[in-house]
Amino acid sequence: MSAPTTAGDPAGCHLLDLLCFAVYSANLAFGRVYKPILAPFGITYTQYIAIVALGEAANQTVGSLGEKLFLESNTLTPILKKLEAMGYLQRRRDPKDERQVVVSLTAAGRELRRKAMQSPLAQACGLPPEEFGKLRQAVAALRDNLIKRGSGEAA
Repeated sequence: MSAPTTAGDPAGCHLLDLLCFAVYSANLAFGRVYKPILAPFGITYTQYIAIVALGEAANQTVGSLGEKLFLESNTLTPILKKLEAMGYLQRRRDPKDERQVVVSLTAAGRELRRKAMQSPLAQACGLPPEEFGKLRQAVAALRDNLIKRGSGEAA
């Protein structure tokens, strides 16, 4: 690929000049790397991140899990139903508030999480550990700034 231009003229902007395209295409590349890593477990990347998040705390509500994963309930619910059918998690109504659905990993889900998290992703990125951490922090800060901007908190 050619190097991005540095021209200040928007008409001279190229696809490779766009930060949004760099992030988007990096996300696609992550998907391609994760696919063969997760294939032996029979799960998708989105199912994987749900399992990782559920392993952080037991008895999470679907709403709080959705916030953590940046997924709407109507997107997350089918993912959770599929994982439940696979035996990796259980969903139940919260006895304190029947409107809430509480989700937890099963023993099989915790074992899947342990195995899947041993993936060689850090090596696939080709970054030294200190750069890997800095890049993760920078991308998370970018995401948070965009969320604030999208919600009208920053002008």
